[in-house]
Amino acid sequence: MNRLLSKKTNLRFVTILILGFLLLMTWWLWSASPDTVFRIVRYNVSGVDDYKIFASRPLQASQTSFHFMESSDISRVPQMVDLGEKGNIALDTLLQSNNTTAFLIIKDDTILFEKYFNGGARLSPSLSFSMAKSFLSALIGTAIDDGYIQSVDQPVTDFVPELAANGFERVTIEHLLQMTSGMDYVENDNPFGIHPRFYYTRSLESEILKLKAGGESGQQFTYKSGENALLGLILTRALGAKTITEYMQERLWEPLGMEHDGAWSIDHEGGGLEKTWCCLSATARDFAKLGRLYLNGGNWSGEQVLSQEWVEQSTKIDTTEGSAWNYQYQWWLVSQEGVDYMAIGHLEQYLYINPEERVIIVRLGTGGGELDRQDWLEILEFLAKEAR
Repeated sequence: MNRLLSKKTNLRFVTILILGFLLLMTWWLWSASPDTVFRIVRYNVSGVDDYKIFASRPLQASQTSFHFMESSDISRVPQMVDLGEKGNIALDTLLQSNNTTAFLIIKDDTILFEKYFNGGARLSPSLSFSMAKSFLSALIGTAIDDGYIQSVDQPVTDFVPELAANGFERVTIEHLLQMTSGMDYVENDNPFGIHPRFYYTRSLESEILKLKAGGESGQQFTYKSGENALLGLILTRALGAKTITEYMQERLWEPLGMEHDGAWSIDHEGGGLEKTWCCLSATARDFAKLGRLYLNGGNWSGEQVLSQEWVEQSTKIDTTEGSAWNYQYQWWLVSQEGVDYMAIGHLEQYLYINPEERVIIVRLGTGGGELDRQDWLEILEFLAKEAR
């Protein structure tokens, strides 16, 4: 009798599990669409070669390429790095053994160190992940300079009136830049969550229009790629017939003398939206050129490509309206005492800028290896200070 009851209990438990799984899958297919679910399951974990699986718009190498000078004096860069308890390690070994594909150190427009590892190469494009957020920030700045957007105080609903019904009437462009909008986007890699859905969907605009301003805007910083995705939709609508990629070509790619072709991934062929929070692909040298633009206050070899005021506002501490001291206009500030700042992407992509030392460092890779973000930050700071 007890054995029979045990079998019935087990059967009931298994039945509940199966029904729960079917309900979860039904909800997932309904909320994310069968196509998006298929892509999440098929491609799964994101990687730096994902530009190959997405539709994209091309960026063409500049007709007047800018080339950094190059130094062959290896003594200008430390050959050993002190990792504290881990001891001293050769820089090349450190980089190669920790999943680095590209590493550049540039001081005063001169490349002091440039090496590629683990399948990376000078001509190899790599996905930026969230370093793209800083490029979009620069484009928001140029859009204000060009009159497409009035100011950062302009409400989101001036461009996306559909979101008025979702509580965005009091959310401004600056709230999105500072990630203080209070929207209901959750940043994690849960496959059932919104973050992977945004990454793999072919209907990005529809997903953006589902966002809700779940809390009070201007109260608290919470890192969310949805803030940037909405900024991308705003810029798309502000530009009218011109795509973000076309605008990037005109306002950054060509003026900054990008040496190689790049691309911005879009959600679908034809009239798709750029995935502005994650998916710019470029070479290490060309990523470095945004660093040079900011290092020189928005000036590029005598031409004011981006207003100096925008660069300053993007890279200074401002804790008003819930902003975090270390996150300003889609850039990360390194410390409250220093002036260095960074664009940071998933899998430890870094564009590091140190105005005091006149140094730019680009690190690309397939992951951080055995080093966490704080380790990498300390390495970048050390190299910037010691480079000669």
